[in-house]
Order: sequence, then C-alpha cells, then structure tokens
Amino acid sequence: MPQLNKRFRIALGLACLMAIASPAFAAESARVILLGSGTPIPDPARSGPCVAVVVNGKAYLFDAGAGVVRRAQAAAEKFGIAGLDATHLTRLFVTHLHSDHTLGYPDLMLTPWVVGRSEPLEVYGPKGISAMTDHLKQAYAADIQIRTGGLEGLNEEGLRVNVHEIEGAGVVYKDQNVTVRSIVVKHGSWAQAFGYEIDAGGRRIVISGDTAPVSSIVKACNGCDVLVHEVYSEERFKLVFGASRGKYHRSFHTSTAELAALAVQAKPKVLVLYHQLYFGPPEEVDLEREIHRTYGGTVINGGDLTEY
Repeated sequence: MPQLNKRFRIALGLACLMAIASPAFAAESARVILLGSGTPIPDPARSGPCVAVVVNGKAYLFDAGAGVVRRAQAAAEKFGIAGLDATHLTRLFVTHLHSDHTLGYPDLMLTPWVVGRSEPLEVYGPKGISAMTDHLKQAYAADIQIRTGGLEGLNEEGLRVNVHEIEGAGVVYKDQNVTVRSIVVKHGSWAQAFGYEIDAGGRRIVISGDTAPVSSIVKACNGCDVLVHEVYSEERFKLVFGASRGKYHRSFHTSTAELAALAVQAKPKVLVLYHQLYFGPPEEVDLEREIHRTYGGTVINGGDLTEY
C-alpha cells in the first residue's frame, strides 16, 4: 500500500508538471480594461481615452488620455494586476494625435520613469508621434536634467522612448503574448487615424479609436470577442444640432444608429461603448437602448476602471 501511494504521488507530480508546461495552461486569457473612457469634455468621472489589454501579466495600452498613469495604478490595485503598476508600463499604441488621446503621453513618458521604470517605452502610432516625442522631451528638458544629473541620479534607460511610426494597415507589433494589427479608420480631416486589432490569450479584441463608421472595423472584428467602439447619441444629436448642423460629428464620429448597423455586420460577442458623446446629461441619455433598437447583441456602456 505505501508503494502504491508513492507511485500515485509520483504520477500526480508528473501530471502537474505536464499541466504547467502545457501551453493550454500557460496561456492566460486576455483582460480588456477601460482605464479612461472620456472625451475632451472635462468630466471628473471619466479620464481621457485609454484601453489596456493585459495578458500573462503584461499590459498593452491603447491611447494615452489625461490621467492615464493614475488610472493604470488604480486598475493595478483594483484588479490585482501587477503589469498595470506604473513601473511596468512599457507598451503604447496611439490611434491618432488629437489632444484628448495624447495628453497623458508625457505622463506615461516621465512618471513611470521617476518612480522606477527601468525599460524603454515602446510607442507605435501615426506619423507625427516621433516629432511630438522629441518636443515633449525638449519641453521637460530642465526636469530631465535635474533628475539625471542631480541628487536623484535617475537612470536614463527608463526615460528612453523608442518610436515606431505606422505607415498603414497591418501587423505593427508581435511578441509571445500578442499580435497587434493597425486598422485604417476615417476620423474627419486627419491624414492618419488607426484602430487596432489585438490577438491575445485566445481572444480577439478590436479598438476603434475615434472614427466615422468604416468597413475596416467590420472586417477586423468579424465575430471578435470584444469590440470597443466610440459613439455619440443619435437622439440628442438631432435635438442639439438639427438637420443642417453637426457636420463635424458626422465626419469625425459614429452615431448610435450607425454603430448598431456596423455591429449587425461585425457580430462582436460583446460591444463596449467608450468615448461617449451624450450631448446632454449622461443620466438622461440611454445609449444602449438607442443601439438595441436595431441591434440585438450584447452592448455595455463602458466606464473607467471596468473590465471586459
């Protein structure tokens, strides 16, 4: 009997080792966390746009709106994700260069470095992000000089930013956790604007960025697990702008009616709304109801520090 128990223990131990070594057990399902869901409107409940995709403990950020580092730290504590700790933020993908999507960029460059980041920040985005990076470093040159040459003696490696400007649609980044593809979208008069498709931990996630409705998002999603898409209220738009005004929003953004039609084609398992324009008090506008008039799938009106 003791011999049997010994053999059982050995077999159990080998089974556990095989389970640990198996990719099916090693791969962690990707987590999608809205760090910021806001717009240029200074709503204290919503930080600037930023979506985090976290897999195997590594965080990948999409856009860097105002408050991004503090929101990431809050998410690290709320969800128990060490990869969202400020010192571990090293991957950023920018959809376009509007201020509300980049106001947190200098925060992401500097704050994690100040508190101990030791790796460079890798940044992917449209043409112009390289010049923006250089000018931000110039703007903070005095701060950088004091912190590196003064008593703090900070290591410059954690301040280094490696910028990768994107030419068009296609794979822009790949590692053992994720494959990230850029999607060309239409954001009014911007020469370049991107959404992103992310394959991570057995899930496929599509993030629209700011865009009018485009077929490229439909094609990229095609039954994806999560579609995070910007939106504005069609009902309130008609009340506020009437028939002859509002050309800006029609050209730059997607209405609830347009998003419903897009979702019917894209068929996401979950449609998460962000960068919501209510054109009135949010408590008086039901974006989910507007979309459900013509779309029967799962729709969630996203907010800061929520997971999908």
